[in-house]
Amino acid sequence: MAKAKKGFSRSDRIAEQIQRELAELTRKGLKDPRAGWITITAVEVTRDYSHAKVYYTVMVESTREATQEALDSSAGYLRNELGRAIKMFSMPQLHFVYDDSVERGMHLTSLINQVAREDAEKFGEQAEGEAGEGKAE
Repeated sequence: MAKAKKGFSRSDRIAEQIQRELAELTRKGLKDPRAGWITITAVEVTRDYSHAKVYYTVMVESTREATQEALDSSAGYLRNELGRAIKMFSMPQLHFVYDDSVERGMHLTSLINQVAREDAEKFGEQAEGEAGEGKAE
């Protein structure tokens, strides 16, 4: 009989803990002026815990490149601080990746809203015309 699988694997729990700690560190501990408003959206840890992809987004699109440089240059500091906060045998190397899923989601939402408005205009006129024909009888 197979064992029931628990809700989260260890790597998922570690990724969540890294995400929480990094969010706090980037908010309070990161003194680099190039790093603006950073939101850590997700963390993926490899199975051997040697590398972690940290997905982030920024509030102001124009600061995206400067923020990437700031995060890359402070990766060692952040890794060291994570090592103090999270007790692990070896802290994974951090690789920062810009997360454009929020932008894509906003773009898709605007496209859906645009189609909905066009449909409302197109079918709204037809519905009014049909209602007018019904009144003439």
